[in-house]
Amino acid sequence: MTGQSSSQAATPFQWWKPALFFLVVIMGLWYVKWQPYYGKAFTAAETHSIGKSILAQADTSPIKAAWDYALVYFLAVWKAAVLGVLLGSLIQVLIPRHWLLRTLGQPRFQGTLLGTLFALPGMMCTCCAAPVVAGMRRQRVSMGGALAFWMGNPLLNPATLVFMGFVLGWYFAFIRLVAGLITVLVVASLVQKMVKESAQPAAPVDIDIPEPQGSFLTRWGKALWQLFWSTIPVYILAVLILGAARVWLFPHADGAIDNTILWVIAMAVVGCLFVIPTAAEIPIVQTLMMAGMGMAPALALLITLPAVSLPSLVMLRQTFPAKALWLTGALVAVSGMITGSLALL
Repeated sequence: MTGQSSSQAATPFQWWKPALFFLVVIMGLWYVKWQPYYGKAFTAAETHSIGKSILAQADTSPIKAAWDYALVYFLAVWKAAVLGVLLGSLIQVLIPRHWLLRTLGQPRFQGTLLGTLFALPGMMCTCCAAPVVAGMRRQRVSMGGALAFWMGNPLLNPATLVFMGFVLGWYFAFIRLVAGLITVLVVASLVQKMVKESAQPAAPVDIDIPEPQGSFLTRWGKALWQLFWSTIPVYILAVLILGAARVWLFPHADGAIDNTILWVIAMAVVGCLFVIPTAAEIPIVQTLMMAGMGMAPALALLITLPAVSLPSLVMLRQTFPAKALWLTGALVAVSGMITGSLALL
């Protein structure tokens, strides 16, 4: 018995595993996010635009609208989606579980704050960040930390804030930064407090937790397969459905969306349902404001469009309790309503 214990204690820590994970993170984010966004910032500064609105074509046929939107959307996000699934699976086999428990595993404000900070370099939309969050939760990351990471990726995206400043104005970027930070921290903290997790044996963070046994490739293949099939098929289906629904969700009527509380509420709710690529809320709001939309509903959209979406909520249906997802969506909608209402004062 003593020999077995000493043998386990003498097992060297495999530093190559977290080193490999962070190498994939850096190389993946540089290729998918950092390098393209660096060039895009100069385009935004020179042209005051980052492209056409993804809702620009007002299709009347729901089937054609679904296909056209899904095609444009997935061409924009497929690289980030692949990276999200890759990181979500690798975090389960390369990062020691006790590392995550010491940082993001605590159901206190510290875990929520660290989740927010860890989200800043990711710059992903909620759907692409969802597989990463699913992988984190399978490693017992707290609800608050995981939600803060999930919402912080799109809402606090530094590149999006720069694009927004050059395209819509730095006033909008400042409001988005402040309102986005408050939304991430408050919503994640409230959901953590209001939703009780199913009982799990909580291991103290000051002791080593035995890692699952098995070869790296076997464990990674299993994690990758489970993560893919639990998130991607429903993701594709939900995007197709919302692509068809955009015929009714975003009516293209010039001057119809004015500065009223009813439109603020409507846009806040619609923004929580619809799915967009990273930073796509900027050309959407720019196009709608040029068509006559008021500032109040515009601010509501700038918070709710990137923060959550129906597909991303469905993707995480096995990751969080249903109450946590519904509450997150509702609180984000309320945040959008409050932010938009400030323009009515």
